[in-house]
Amino acid sequence: MHDHTRFTHEHNFLGQGHERAESRARLVTLLTAAFMVVEIVTGLLFGSMALLADGVHMATHVGALGLAAAAYWLARRHVRDRRFSFGSGKFGDLAAFASAIVLGLLSIGVAIESVRRLIEPVSVRYSEALVIAVIGLLVNIASAALLHEGHHDHDHDHADHHHHHHADNNLRAAYVHVLADAATSVLAIAALGAGLVFGVAWADPVVGVLGAVVIASWSLGLLRDSGLVLLDAEDNPGMASDIRALVEQEIPGKVFDLHLWRLGPGHHGLIVSVAGGKADGERLKAVLHERYPSLSHITVELSLCADCAEVA
Repeated sequence: MHDHTRFTHEHNFLGQGHERAESRARLVTLLTAAFMVVEIVTGLLFGSMALLADGVHMATHVGALGLAAAAYWLARRHVRDRRFSFGSGKFGDLAAFASAIVLGLLSIGVAIESVRRLIEPVSVRYSEALVIAVIGLLVNIASAALLHEGHHDHDHDHADHHHHHHADNNLRAAYVHVLADAATSVLAIAALGAGLVFGVAWADPVVGVLGAVVIASWSLGLLRDSGLVLLDAEDNPGMASDIRALVEQEIPGKVFDLHLWRLGPGHHGLIVSVAGGKADGERLKAVLHERYPSLSHITVELSLCADCAEVA
């Protein structure tokens, strides 16, 4: 006997904070783009290659933040598109994966340029660059506050003991890009201050190398987490083990196949196959969803066969 049941027929697996996150990502993109223009213009006016380079560097962050905002829009637009078998909730993870690659490439570029400047020092107009770096830090702090509030609201919407596995990787990617800019701004201010006050020319490139290492570590973490979601890896082994025990207790029977994966922020899919069980699939589905609200798409398969050992 096969009882295929699903908890929802409308595959809307977007996070509850989706619209807020989309509007915040769009606002931060515009804010970052505005300051990018300021940096490029002032870099040209002051003849500062450092500011000009940072403005071009910020352009890549604008692209990544724009990608995050676009992912929210695409996910919302295609939420009822039947071509996506399990909904459009992974658009954000796809954008996060792309952003992680951009961050990784940026870290390599920053490291190479920093080492080059260690070998071949360049003159820097410290006072002008320092003023712009401070303004940049303020912009980054404002952007981070906006994204952090959206991230906090999103987590609050899905508060339970599995909250870590409900994280919105797209919002996290945007947040990491802003943090990367803020971190490099703080390091740049320290290095520029040392150069202005003490004439320590090597501080700037050394700080650049440290910043590259920090950005690379963030990139690897984001790449790993978003990549696992895209590959439908088992999202929460502890939760899968608990579900297996619960199903075998409710049936009773033996679970011989179980797949638990993430469909979107705060949403999981579950396929569970049980041998030797005599149970109502609809009831089991209801029990599972009551215990684990994040199970938004449940398929239960009950198989009776002569070779299956009955469980008393």
